[in-house]
Amino acid sequence: MSLRAVTTDDLGAIMSLERASFPTDAWSDAMMREELASAHGFYVVDDEAGRIVGYAGLRAVRGATDADIQTIAIAEASRGRGRGRTLLSALLSEAARRGVRQVFLEVRADNPVAQALYASEGFLEVGRRARYYQPDGVDAVVMKLDLRGWSAHASASPEDAGVCT
Repeated sequence: MSLRAVTTDDLGAIMSLERASFPTDAWSDAMMREELASAHGFYVVDDEAGRIVGYAGLRAVRGATDADIQTIAIAEASRGRGRGRTLLSALLSEAARRGVRQVFLEVRADNPVAQALYASEGFLEVGRRARYYQPDGVDAVVMKLDLRGWSAHASASPEDAGVCT
């Protein structure tokens, strides 16, 4: 497992994974291109022998005390091996580096695996958005993490979620 910062050359592979992971509500190429180029974004890929098997993104406006996890996706054949947790840790570490105090995200109500991952890292449900995911009409579970508590826990952990740039 090798995390690295996204490059513009990664867009095609990211979009293939985006469409496979989110078949009914994938972002468009233009939306993803804009997101990857944003000064407020931080995107990483999980590159396995030159093949992207996962990606994740954070939106953290410089100087703000809150941030949003935009997306995390893992190729189906690569799931269940800790890759999602590693990507999430990289995003949270970057948020902490930027001085963020609270991290928010939305997750599909019909995705208990992702919800369990987020809860295991300290995210708490703070609300629901009815029929948020379209066209499926699936609710979003809104979750929030106190990053200061996570950072204290993470620094006590021997694992390192560093990203090679």
